[in-house]
Amino acid sequence: MFELKPLSQEAIPSALEKAMRYRMLNEPGEAESICHDILGTDPGNQQAVVTLLLAMTDRIGKGYSVGVMEAREVLARLRDPYERAYYLGILCERRGKAQLHRGGPSSGFEAYEDLREAMSSYEKAEAMRPAGNDDALLRWNACARIIMQNHLTPRLEERVEMQLE
Repeated sequence: MFELKPLSQEAIPSALEKAMRYRMLNEPGEAESICHDILGTDPGNQQAVVTLLLAMTDRIGKGYSVGVMEAREVLARLRDPYERAYYLGILCERRGKAQLHRGGPSSGFEAYEDLREAMSSYEKAEAMRPAGNDDALLRWNACARIIMQNHLTPRLEERVEMQLE
């Protein structure tokens, strides 16, 4: 195969700007590649971890293969507990929206479950948010509105009773 060329430490700020620009241009694959290059040079770069995670979630529901487990592994690289909770919410919210958009049998139930998981993560983030940062509340409200506007409900538990002979 190929040996990837390493990024210089001095190029990281510019590369981060490019990754964010590619996300804005709806080119999440390009942003991901740049973030992997940054993390190859600076494995602990938290801005690159966040940008990588967001680029991965940008692909959810857009016909790309997105590994939720891979995204959760990236999420685990975040050092700040607030950011871990907040970005887990983003991951679940985007997965829920994709389920809703996909449609089909049980998609509403799956969307509800993902959105509720997002709301739970946002509540955890809210409890430890920095002063003046209400991002988690805004996202929680957005999920609640999606659930209410689309009349989403949890899956009913099916009770199967065994008949005795």
